[in-house]
Amino acid sequence: MYDIVPEETRYIYTDVAFRPRGQDAITIQHFDPTSVICAMKYLLASTLAAIIATASTAATAQASGSGGTPTPQCAIGYVTGVGGSAQSFRDYLATPDRDKYRFIADNPIQCKISDEGRASGCTGVTDLRREKVSVYDDIDSTTMAVVARVELEHGTYPVIIVVRKQDVKCEE
Repeated sequence: MYDIVPEETRYIYTDVAFRPRGQDAITIQHFDPTSVICAMKYLLASTLAAIIATASTAATAQASGSGGTPTPQCAIGYVTGVGGSAQSFRDYLATPDRDKYRFIADNPIQCKISDEGRASGCTGVTDLRREKVSVYDDIDSTTMAVVARVELEHGTYPVIIVVRKQDVKCEE
């Protein structure tokens, strides 16, 4: 048998033979215009949502950092003033100035001590004099939670107490 097509080009012609007529090697897909418009709307909506989320996060960070009371930005500090459990400290702040000394005397800090030596369930307030503390968390614009070593009935234990931010001086 005589071949008209040389051996090297036979595979090229068979590849073309299986292709439908009028279709090039590169297929261009056409999308429905309504689906393209819908996809663009979703893209625009998600972009706007990301911009709004970023802007609100920046505004929240700026608003929280611009309070009237300076916030100590430190891990270790010294407290001189009154501190105590959250509820007792709020009661102390609400007490008139003439009764604050009596409030401290009538409500000494008391905590339950676990077998592992951890203090919990504290009530009352204590007077701190240049006590070294570890800053724990901001509570509001004027108060913060710190971990301080507090003298209790059975010894000295680390306790999370609330103090005024203005009473905390950062360690240098």
